[in-house]
Amino acid sequence: MLGLFKSQKKVEQPKILVVDDEQDLISTVEYRLKFSNCQVVTAQNGQEGLEVVAAEQPDLILLDTSMPVMDGHEMLKELRANPETAGIPVIMLTAQYGTQDIAAASAYGIADYITKPFDFNELIEKIERALNDA
Repeated sequence: MLGLFKSQKKVEQPKILVVDDEQDLISTVEYRLKFSNCQVVTAQNGQEGLEVVAAEQPDLILLDTSMPVMDGHEMLKELRANPETAGIPVIMLTAQYGTQDIAAASAYGIADYITKPFDFNELIEKIERALNDA
């Protein structure tokens, strides 16, 4: 166990929503986050992600950009438009690395932007930083 999330600001076991259409990636991230003492909920597209946010009230969202039904940028726009979800930290976790993609996500106040493939230790560090800054 990595001994993460010791901040007094957050619960000891933060709830993280992983929104991605790649089931293998969801399973891997879910396993590693649970090993790091996190609760994990998942969704496979932006629309499902918004429903999970309403039901589960996660502490942080890991969000892909390219997904069917509703992409990550649309989900992020909806999150930020709603006062109840506007403050949830979002880390984009995506294969998209173009300047326009990063700028579009950054315009909505994301906590960070990580491109796939990624280093899991770096992801954990960025999650911890985003939760501590929230």
